[in-house]
Amino acid sequence: MTETGPSASGIDLAAITAIDMHVHIEQDSHGCFALDDQLMDASAAYFKSSEHRAPTLEHVGGYYLQQGMAAVVFTVDATTATGHPTLSSEEIADRAAAYPDVLIPFGSVDPHSGAAAVQRARRLVTEHGVRGFKFHPSLQAFEPNDPAFYPLYEAIQELGVPALFHTGQTGIGAGLPGGRGIKLRYSAPMLIDDVAADFPGLTIVMAHPSVPWQDEAISIATHKANVYIDLSGWSPKYFPPQLVRAANSFLRRKVLFGSDYPLLTPERWLRDFEALDVKPEVRPLILKENAATVLGLGYQGDHQ
Repeated sequence: MTETGPSASGIDLAAITAIDMHVHIEQDSHGCFALDDQLMDASAAYFKSSEHRAPTLEHVGGYYLQQGMAAVVFTVDATTATGHPTLSSEEIADRAAAYPDVLIPFGSVDPHSGAAAVQRARRLVTEHGVRGFKFHPSLQAFEPNDPAFYPLYEAIQELGVPALFHTGQTGIGAGLPGGRGIKLRYSAPMLIDDVAADFPGLTIVMAHPSVPWQDEAISIATHKANVYIDLSGWSPKYFPPQLVRAANSFLRRKVLFGSDYPLLTPERWLRDFEALDVKPEVRPLILKENAATVLGLGYQGDHQ
């Protein structure tokens, strides 16, 4: 297998050790935050996070440059569901352009905004250079397989960029009465299976070990060629054993490194990953090569 030089995104695969598929931008240049104080505090408590809780894009860019890694960065537009103003995906993408060798911007649109979401998704790719889209069905309060959202997926499929969906348990709202109204069932992987079946040209990444639906996620990634799993949000030492077995064997080209920074640092994730029983030949696939394939970053050669 050979690695190319810098891709269209500016990422030089030979110069980085890993691609972190899951990094949150939680503060913009005006000091506004991605979530309200109660939800920010609840998620920090859930993850027992001692890291800087709301890094700016510039902090993230400098941090990953120092780590020698690339990072997919995004916010989540949940304006309709939460009533909290979103951070600007346009601003995130434009500021990420200052770190072309490190940051890979994804966009986020509010699915409930209908045709406006479709138009905005197109502009984010064509005018701002985003390389994919992030969805959080529980936080955004939508069922991914509702046909009302299919025009949005059709546009993303046509644009040729991946869609990253939160799946499983979420730390947002955890421990609060009623979980602040956030419903876990919206993030069940089987809802994503419908989308993957109906949009076979759309590359889908299911984010996180999908507890309590881990077996469903493994089944979907096995069955659908266009579906992958990122391993963010959990320390590898807590991965469900069936996920480790699948990653080591039949899903070795379908799982991707992700941290969930700043809630979980890549240093901690990688330290615990070192202790995990993963075959040596599988480690580079998980850490970099599979993500490069998903993101279209220019791997060439034998992938068998």
